[in-house]
Amino acid sequence: MEKTMDEKAQGTALALNGQEGNARKLYIESYGCQMNFSDSEIVASILAKEGFNTTQNLEDADLVLVNTCSIREKAEQTVRKRLEKYNAVKKINPNMKVGVLGCMAERLKSKFLEEEKIVDMVVGPDAYKDLPNLVKEIDEGRNAVNVILSKEETYGDIAPVRINSNGVTAFVSITRGCDNMCTFCVVPFTRGRERSRDPQSILDEIKDLVDRGFKEVTLLGQNVDSYLWYGGGLKKDFEKASEMQKATAVNFAKLLDMTATTYPKLRIRFSTSNPQDMTLDVIDAMAKHRNICKYIHLPIQSGSNRILKEMNRLHTREEYFELIDNIRERIPDCAISQDIITGFPTETEADHKDTLSLMEYVKYDFGFMFAYSERPGTLAERKMEDDIPDDIKKRRLTEIINLQQEHALYRTQQYVGKTMEVLIEGPSKRSDAHWMGRNTQNTVVVFPKENYQVGEFVNVSVSDCTAATLIGEAVNLSDNN
Repeated sequence: MEKTMDEKAQGTALALNGQEGNARKLYIESYGCQMNFSDSEIVASILAKEGFNTTQNLEDADLVLVNTCSIREKAEQTVRKRLEKYNAVKKINPNMKVGVLGCMAERLKSKFLEEEKIVDMVVGPDAYKDLPNLVKEIDEGRNAVNVILSKEETYGDIAPVRINSNGVTAFVSITRGCDNMCTFCVVPFTRGRERSRDPQSILDEIKDLVDRGFKEVTLLGQNVDSYLWYGGGLKKDFEKASEMQKATAVNFAKLLDMTATTYPKLRIRFSTSNPQDMTLDVIDAMAKHRNICKYIHLPIQSGSNRILKEMNRLHTREEYFELIDNIRERIPDCAISQDIITGFPTETEADHKDTLSLMEYVKYDFGFMFAYSERPGTLAERKMEDDIPDDIKKRRLTEIINLQQEHALYRTQQYVGKTMEVLIEGPSKRSDAHWMGRNTQNTVVVFPKENYQVGEFVNVSVSDCTAATLIGEAVNLSDNN
């Protein structure tokens, strides 16, 4: 649940310009969070060197891959339906091979390969560099599997192919895995222990993006605040590092500062943060640099201390409030968004009211809200009974969503009458005569196109709003171009 899901992007088929000389066709769909879509870019880069160009026509594919997610039940059900579709096509094109990538791979490898016999290849999120060998295996008629979780793999040396990119914004992965054992989450079991990329490889990837005209990057990780580079190795082993390694270590605040200083006209975002790991030096780095966006995705999951403890969140409601107060004090105009799970095992009405009162205190700009669903392989699934009836979950979720809608409208109304810098990302989905972009707080802004172009920073005067969108007119180009 730590990663936000773009529902409109689910199941998107990769589309790329083909490389001359590549004779084989790859069809790849992605489900889940931004990390999965970023991983698909890495897979595309690896397979391009193996002679594969992408196709959006499933029937033409030599290799079909689905990049999976285990965080939500709906995503898993969708993937199973897609696999059934792939196999129906396989009867028409028997030479086509089907593979499953990502978070579902390790947990369901035996079901997919042996019991249901619906795939030829299963590849875990740490094994993408092994794809050339695995493709050779299935070419020779054997099933292929690699779901080993690595202590080192970060793909820092692979330049991702940017899929479906608007040429303006891009994701850059800085960490993989997670050491936080939240009881509802399967990520530590599907993506392994936390490890960070060499900061130089991150800066090199960002330089390549800047050279190609990108104007904004989002630094991605299951828990970006936990980023720590001291020459390689797991974060948990930092205490064993040499004095020199400790003295020259780069944490997330330093990485932000390095990136913002090196590329002063590049907008920088990051996701996701964990309340127990976000430190004041990160907030201070955001306050120091204009080009670090004033937006923090800060999942809370529940406003009840008892439920937070059951979730193994390792922070309290009061500590969360203190963090919010520090953000508001240092960055008064910072937008904050949430993840909330309602109906977690044993949740009472009092616990639910604690969540609502926490929301009233923070008044989040955005939210990602879900009713709890038991995920196989998690600690909660093994040790807790999913004992909250569906009708109660739905009612509580509706109350949370309605309150978030009120707060979202309250937040957007604060922008009406103000002028703000917006990065143009592309046409508005509702009108070809309007551009769509985002302000530093990550709020969508829509305004008439006039003579402005995609990728330009524009000052927009806001005249109206909905709970999700600001509406206005461009005043002029900003000084950030």
